[in-house]
Amino acid sequence: MSVSLERVRDLDRQDPLADFKRRFALPEGILYLDGNSLGAQPRAARDAVAATLDQWRDELIKGWNQGWFDAPERLGNKLAPLLGAGEGEVVVTDNITLNLFKLLGFITGQRTDGRHVVLSEGGNFPTDGYIAQGFCRLTDHEHRVLPEGADLAEHLDGVAVVVLSEVNYRTGRRRDMAATTRLVHAQGAEVVWDLAHSAGALPVALNDSGARYAVGCTYKYLNGGPGAPGFLYVRRDCQGEGWQPLSGWHGHAAPFAFDADYVPATNITRFRTGTHSALAYSALEASLALWADVDMQALREKSLALTELFRECLADVLTSHGIEDITPASEARGSQVSLVDTEHGYAIVQALIARGVIGDYREPGLLRFGFTPLYLSHEDVWQAARHFREVVESGEYRDPRFRVRAAVT
Repeated sequence: MSVSLERVRDLDRQDPLADFKRRFALPEGILYLDGNSLGAQPRAARDAVAATLDQWRDELIKGWNQGWFDAPERLGNKLAPLLGAGEGEVVVTDNITLNLFKLLGFITGQRTDGRHVVLSEGGNFPTDGYIAQGFCRLTDHEHRVLPEGADLAEHLDGVAVVVLSEVNYRTGRRRDMAATTRLVHAQGAEVVWDLAHSAGALPVALNDSGARYAVGCTYKYLNGGPGAPGFLYVRRDCQGEGWQPLSGWHGHAAPFAFDADYVPATNITRFRTGTHSALAYSALEASLALWADVDMQALREKSLALTELFRECLADVLTSHGIEDITPASEARGSQVSLVDTEHGYAIVQALIARGVIGDYREPGLLRFGFTPLYLSHEDVWQAARHFREVVESGEYRDPRFRVRAAVT
């Protein structure tokens, strides 16, 4: 390879984030490049969940008054600094799908200007478009799709809300949140940002960008665990108006008054719905405690260094085997490398997984590798690239077993 092992080991010796790797329980012999789908387990998570199990055993229902009930707001405040948000502006609850539905209803319910279009973006993760479609079927709104690569400014006529990802899940391309938010607001529309592939991957600046609404998940770069709860952001000055459509009892102004009629809480709590899992929240809280020690600028610098190292190590073999690198330039990149091979992509990923190099595959033909700076070293990335080269150059991926499709790719 064009990069020597000595060089990457020297980079690791200079890495200010190197000590974080020991705070994760990583399987022996695994090079994990799929933190953009599911983050690795923080070592503290096991003890945190065990402590909650013990609390359930010993305290029974009393646990709801011992930290369980207020976890959505408490964890929201711990998460807020990673998002560039303030205290009381983030609540950890439900998942992206439900939270997006809530915000579409909350925002459109306040509009009286005749705008009736919900715009989602082509090429985005499908759930955002699915929810926009479903919401519009239940209301008098029209769903439109922003063609991938199109000029957003030309598609905002009549739009009430546009749903955009800060980082595209396929290409890893990062939008300019501040500039895009200004554009959308200037055209009289509102924007909901999907932070699934940016929260924990890079510094997010919701307040500084003028954003009013966002959703995201905690099981990817934030390492909250499989099925960990999502989060929802509403800027403080926007929380007191409107009605979110999933009016569950935990979002009531006085949930234990058991009134017959719903009265929403006046703050971020109004976006809660029903009873949540104390076990899931305890695992996430353990991860957020770890994140409190992370320098986000150092994280961003390492992320860019790792993604560029992987590309540099593979540049010649990609060219010689017709594999397209669609990863954006560093200033417009999230924390992933995206390659395209429509004929052999799935098999290449499966061959790598068999070697202990875990990435993932997305149709059509996308080989996707997520780089999580807290538990990946430069040498890890170098070794992963070495395996990639060997799989491709030897034709190892042509083994028929690597073409058998699993239910989850």
